[in-house]
Amino acid sequence: MTVEDVRKFASTLPRSSEALVRGRVKFRVGRIVYVSFSRDETVMGFGFPKEERDWLVGGSPDKFMQPEKADLRYNWVLVRLAAIDVTEMKELVLDAWRMVVPKRVAMAYVESPQQGRISARGSARSRPGRAGGPLLGS
Repeated sequence: MTVEDVRKFASTLPRSSEALVRGRVKFRVGRIVYVSFSRDETVMGFGFPKEERDWLVGGSPDKFMQPEKADLRYNWVLVRLAAIDVTEMKELVLDAWRMVVPKRVAMAYVESPQQGRISARGSARSRPGRAGGPLLGS
């Protein structure tokens, strides 16, 4: 996976925008970041419920990592891009986006016939709440 792969998908999500902050590509809704990349673009951070973070990282430590100590207070996890395929990337990005948009916006997107190729409604990673990832200056 590459940043370009994620960009193609994230650009289809309503209210999503891209920003370059201190040399790092980030995707956000308003001022809330839901996906961010390391400067070398090998690691993607994404919104994920912190209550389930240990479960996710512990289940696949070769793929997922804990965020840096300063970011542990956020609903945030890191993934090695080389360890995921396009289907998993879309699921992670979509679930992170769903955490930061109003429920009606997320439901309209998931129920849209044009988006029929992917639906996170039954996803094991789908959880209500806000990602609250690192803000743009982070």
